[in-house]
Amino acid sequence: MGNIHMQVVAPTVETIQAVGAALGRCAQPGDLVMLNGPLGAGKTTMTQGIARSLGVHGRVQSPTFTIAQIHCGHAPEGTGLDLVHVDAYRLVSMEELDALDLDTTLDAALTVVEWGEGKTEVLSADRLEITIERPEGSASGEEPEDLLADAPRVLTFVPRGERARQLAHAVFDEPAVRELMECCA
Repeated sequence: MGNIHMQVVAPTVETIQAVGAALGRCAQPGDLVMLNGPLGAGKTTMTQGIARSLGVHGRVQSPTFTIAQIHCGHAPEGTGLDLVHVDAYRLVSMEELDALDLDTTLDAALTVVEWGEGKTEVLSADRLEITIERPEGSASGEEPEDLLADAPRVLTFVPRGERARQLAHAVFDEPAVRELMECCA
């Protein structure tokens, strides 16, 4: 059976966060989510929505220089599941990935990896890959900052494994995501 692809259009930053929040509500300990897309696509924005639904206190920002951050989820504000947020952009070797010791938290938390494609697949064969596509500028080399913050993004979910399939279907069954699909279809 081939991998299924599920897509939704997120027209604003708020809707990217709403999809992230739906994902966070459906997540279970041990889930691995890889966020792929160009600079400025909305990977960290989606992670902020995920964090909000877990009840994470404090600011969630791209861990570009720290590589990985652990955010504690709090109930009843959210599900209470902890979030491990990783930015694999600067990782260049398997040794660097191994040094993060992600396997110690992988079973107990939701792990979200930005820029993980081609690097972090070894963490789990069962993972949800989400590619965020943003509009490109009309001229080659335009900076992402030149794009409107609320330019629509296409979010493509590719589940790899049974748990990832369950997670993707649960996210698309969430009322906020169903509504988004109906209004933007």
